[in-house]
Amino acid sequence: MGIYWIPLRYMDETGFPGMWAVFLFNLASLVLLAPYILKQWAQLVPGRKRMHVIAFITGLAYVCYTGAFLYTEVIRALVFYYLMPVWGFFFARIFIGERITPVRWFSILLGIGGLLVICGLDEGIPVPSKAGDWLALSGGIIWAGAALAILTDKQDTVNYTVTFLFWATLCSMVFALAASGSGELAPPQWEHLGGTLAWLVPFALLVIIPGAFVTLYAPSQLNPGIVGLLFMTEISVGTLTAALLADEPFGAKEIAGVLLITLAGVAEPLFQLRREKPRFPN
Repeated sequence: MGIYWIPLRYMDETGFPGMWAVFLFNLASLVLLAPYILKQWAQLVPGRKRMHVIAFITGLAYVCYTGAFLYTEVIRALVFYYLMPVWGFFFARIFIGERITPVRWFSILLGIGGLLVICGLDEGIPVPSKAGDWLALSGGIIWAGAALAILTDKQDTVNYTVTFLFWATLCSMVFALAASGSGELAPPQWEHLGGTLAWLVPFALLVIIPGAFVTLYAPSQLNPGIVGLLFMTEISVGTLTAALLADEPFGAKEIAGVLLITLAGVAEPLFQLRREKPRFPN
């Protein structure tokens, strides 16, 4: 989506610091889905261990990704997270035997090239240096593995979305409590909850829940590497909004990197469309 960082940072600045913002972000979405959870309880809980294991992994990846925006620059969070296609293609090759085709190698090179350009080749190969960098990198690796698991488990996407948000809420709560308990994170200011929910509930209903559904539907249909490359276009939106709203850099370097990443995201879909284009007789 590329805009998740905006409400998260706003919550971080208005009484819900760090992982408490991520927790509230997920909790609002889960509460809105409570009627569906109660109605479908029998399909969500008994005998669905595999679904919950996968949902836990995806939820953990999502918490790492969203939390990264609060502990590093937006562009760095996006860059390290969206190394995901590299892990996705290799996981698919190792675990389900999918060949890494020449066009996929080309897409990987384009994507990595764009990431390197954005980070600055003059500063050397980018390595994680902040907590948010590590969260984003870990989230990308975890999500690539989860996407492969979703691809091999044809569970209903709506059920996956609900369980995903449940585990994301639980994981973010554990992280927040642990950070607050260690003294590294200030406690939330619950007196500000009313004002926060006034805009967070509509945002969750219109953006977070639909976004979660689409994010989980794609891995159920496509190779995880392709999914990652398609989602890499989020970097374009994230980079631009961060430049406009957070005064982060957006010059020739960032534009060149975004173009490379966008090309990486559309290379294989365009190649497949070209191959599948019907031929009409003269």
